Amino acid sequence: MRITVIEHEADAGLGFLAGWLSGAGAAFEVVRPYLGQAVPGRAADGLIVLGGEAAAWEDERFAWLPATRDLIRDSVGAGVPTLGVCLGAQLMTLACGGTVERGAHGLEVGAREIVPLPAAADDPLFAGLAPAPAVQYHRDAITGLPPGAVVLATGDPYPNQAYRLGANAWAVQFHPEATPEIFAGWTAGSAGHLTGLGHSVEELDAGVERVRDRLVAAWRPLAERFATAVQTA
Repeated sequence: MRITVIEHEADAGLGFLAGWLSGAGAAFEVVRPYLGQAVPGRAADGLIVLGGEAAAWEDERFAWLPATRDLIRDSVGAGVPTLGVCLGAQLMTLACGGTVERGAHGLEVGAREIVPLPAAADDPLFAGLAPAPAVQYHRDAITGLPPGAVVLATGDPYPNQAYRLGANAWAVQFHPEATPEIFAGWTAGSAGHLTGLGHSVEELDAGVERVRDRLVAAWRPLAERFATAVQTA
């Protein structure tokens, strides 16, 4: 069971997902286009597209984004189990006919509550999820879903927090992979910007650390179920 992983930057890797998926029997082929590695034309048994600072439409700054959108579109169309995380979710949205824009409510950052919707009850990944914290760090928002998408989870102020497209593709606006250590690296690298927006870096970091166990409890099952989807596809 091999999963192709598109990593957009060095400090936005698999995090929690690496251990959870490995424990479920998955192996990874991590592609790092920011280091010059080519985005493949075809995914392995599954595909994960991670987050990053890019906007999903910034092709001139991040030259691999068109190829990544093509890979996502082809994988979704072929029924390859696919998981888009934050930027990955936004790239899936654009690739499959939805809309992503600068968020009207500005930056969403820190540990924020995700609330499952009725459609999550029988979803292969989200079934059994109760309201749970998730790590957020995004300023762009999914404002129009791809045709046929089923919304699975919501939040405040950005409602489109997770959706399923077809039988085997999922997009999550939040970061189920982000450990408190990864999140603290993000805030350290943007401390001046966060402070300028009125956030306390110390409070943000402490808030994520405080819910570490709840993050694991909520999102480890999602990762393990994604591994099952890859194995059985």
